[in-house]
This record gives sequence, C-alpha cells and structure tokens, in this order.
Amino acid sequence: MEEKTEQQLGKLMGMLKRGTSAPLTVAEAARQLSEAGFEELEFQNTWGIKHGGKYFLKHHGTALLAFTIGKNLQFRDSFRIGAAHTDYPCLRVKPSPDLVSEGYHRLNIEVYGGVILNTWLDRPLGVSGRVAVKSHDVMHPKICMVDCQKPLMVIPNLAIHQNREVNKGVELNRQTEILPLIGTHSEEEPSERGLLSFLARELDVKEEEILDYELWVTSLQQPEITGFWDDFLVSPRLDNLTSVQALLSGITEGGRDRGCNVIALFDHEEVGSRGKQGGASMLLPNVLEKICECFGWAPMQKQEAIYSSMLLSVDVAHGVHPNYQGKTDLTNHPVLNGGFCIKESSTQSYVTDCEAVAIVEQICQKEGISYQKYVNRSDMKGGSTLGAIVSNLLPVSTVDIGVPILAMHSSTETMGVRDQAELTAFITSFFSL
Repeated sequence: MEEKTEQQLGKLMGMLKRGTSAPLTVAEAARQLSEAGFEELEFQNTWGIKHGGKYFLKHHGTALLAFTIGKNLQFRDSFRIGAAHTDYPCLRVKPSPDLVSEGYHRLNIEVYGGVILNTWLDRPLGVSGRVAVKSHDVMHPKICMVDCQKPLMVIPNLAIHQNREVNKGVELNRQTEILPLIGTHSEEEPSERGLLSFLARELDVKEEEILDYELWVTSLQQPEITGFWDDFLVSPRLDNLTSVQALLSGITEGGRDRGCNVIALFDHEEVGSRGKQGGASMLLPNVLEKICECFGWAPMQKQEAIYSSMLLSVDVAHGVHPNYQGKTDLTNHPVLNGGFCIKESSTQSYVTDCEAVAIVEQICQKEGISYQKYVNRSDMKGGSTLGAIVSNLLPVSTVDIGVPILAMHSSTETMGVRDQAELTAFITSFFSL
C-alpha cells in the first residue's frame, strides 16, 4: 500500500471510530483543527481575525465551520469552499423510550434518514450522542457526550421457521419490528433498568438531573481492511465521514497566500438539511459576510468576493455493483479504487456544470490525481446533496464530488482503500492552487 494511501486511510479510520454521531464527529473535527493550530471562535462574539490566521466555530454542537485567511488576502480574492455532512442514516432514540412486555425490555426508536433497515438486524448495537443535564444557569444546561462502545442492544430477526418467505423479501414495520432489545424484565426486578438510569450511571449524575437527550443507535462494526489483496475498507458511516475527513485534511494541509479557504460541516443532510444546523440555513452565508466585515470590505466588495467563489459539495457516489450491473448508467461505471467521482445530473440534483467540471479536471491532470464521472441511470431517480441546497443561498460555481462506495445507507458500507487519498489530494490542491 502506498504511503499516501496508508496515511489518509489511517486518518479516515480514526474518524470512523470516533465520529459515531454528529456531536462526536464535530468534537473529533474540533480536536484535529485545534491540533493543527486553528483558533476557536464563537459567532456571537467579535472576531479579531487577521491575515494568515486559522479559525473554526461550532454551531449548536453538530455543525462546524473552519476557515483560513491568506497572508495577502484582498477583497477581489475568492472564497474556496467545501461542504459535507456530519449525520448518517441510522436509528434515533425517542423520548420516554422504555417498553416492557412479555418479560423483555425494549427501546422505542425512530428511523433517521433513508436507512436500509434489515442491515441493522442481528448485530450488537451501541448508543452515541449527547445529553442535557441540569445546571445552575437555566439558560445554559450542561451538555455531556455519550459514546458507549459496549454492546447494549440487538434487533433480532424473525426465524425462518416463522416466516418461510423471508428470502423473497420482507418489509419491516418501522414502529413495531425494529425495536432494539436491551434486556429481560420481571415484576420482581427493580424498575431502575431503563435508559435514564443507564445514562445516569454513565455520566455519574442523578437520574432526575437528566433533562433531555439526542441519542442514536450505532453499529459497533469497526472499520476493517478487506479482500485478498486488501482492496476494500468496510465500515459504518462511510457516508459521509469520508468527505468530512477529506475536507479536514485538505484545509489543514493546504493553503493559499491569497484568498480564503472554508469548510462547512453541516448536520441534518439525511433528513433534508432543514433547521439551524443544516445546509439550508443562513450559517455559511453569514460566516462569509462576517469574514468580509472583519476586514472592512464595503457591501459591493463583499459581493464581488463571494460571487467569484467556488463550492465543492463533497458526498459519496455509487460505485458500480458487480452483482447488480444493470443498476448503473450505460456508459459511466465508477469502480472502487478508480479515483473519486465527479457527479453530474441534468436535473441539477447535482449542480455541476461543464466549466466547473473542467476546473476539477485540470487540477487533477496537473497533479496526477485519479477521478471518474458518475451519473444516474435515466430511468432511476438518484439522491440529492448539499450542493443544490447551499448554492440556492450562495449562487457560486459548484461541483459535486465524492468517493464511490457500495451499499450506501447500509449499516455497513464498502469503499476502495485508494480513493480516500485521491479525494484528499484533490481537495488539498483545490485549497492550495
């Protein structure tokens, strides 16, 4: 394995292990940025940013923006922006989740995003997220992170003897048939066996001090290199931590004397990007405007700086599946380990245009970076990305890119080991040239 491949794969595997939910992904991103010398800001405070500076800010715990200022930045120099998302399709724990019946204790959950439900069955599951605890200041509750790697629950399948048609396909009921089993229960046992009592023990607080939580059921599958010749990485959360890590590596390893580099890691992409942490919010435009204002640029100068900018929407693409080749476009067949994908669509679900594609291709050809092109089959509707959403608020030149993977939105996905290095090399070059 080449050194650059091994290095970027190691960074990605670290992110995959630690970024088990959006709050934990943001915490890991903040750790990497702090280690790279980035200074943390808060939007509600005055920024004393300067030429040559490196900064980041967290937004409500599950979104993060980071930016670097060129040493010779002028208002005519552009912003180069990369966007990705911190969330992934999974199962989310509801309030008051404890269900006791037939001697079993289960949790009430809801589906988050476009999950392939049966991939969550018959595997050990953990829990990850954040918990709000009482504090002395009612306007600022204490927020505690939870990342339990202990196998806490399982969603058992129904035996084939009780469903002889199971191999013909089964539609699972989202309310009744995917509830995680957390233990047994009898009338003689104490009642302190529910979720709140578990959280209280984990956080060393009293049960009555817990006010609310955002918790996600997580797969405990660890990232693994797979294949006779170590060609594949199999892991949960490749969508979209591959992109998150590539942007973090790109902005910390790249840099320009002129211009401003920005990465935006948004939450809620898998459920439509709505809300204050999503790509459809005013967060990114407001940050760009505040950067301009910090340097005293006039309104017209701000517009010139923003409208000459370029956005990378970084999210995974579909690789051709060798067992389902008919699901792929007739002439565009992205393969794992063939390089990252440029994603195009005439419907503008991917907002790429030919001029923007040409920029990407010229960078790749100049730097010797492998890339491929992805389009959907004409008779199949594809997914959407942050590109179309963010560019509604920032109508700048935009390209959708990402590594090709198999089993997108499964609890465990598959990618090529070499593609992360190619994606990272391109983003680093984009932030440097």
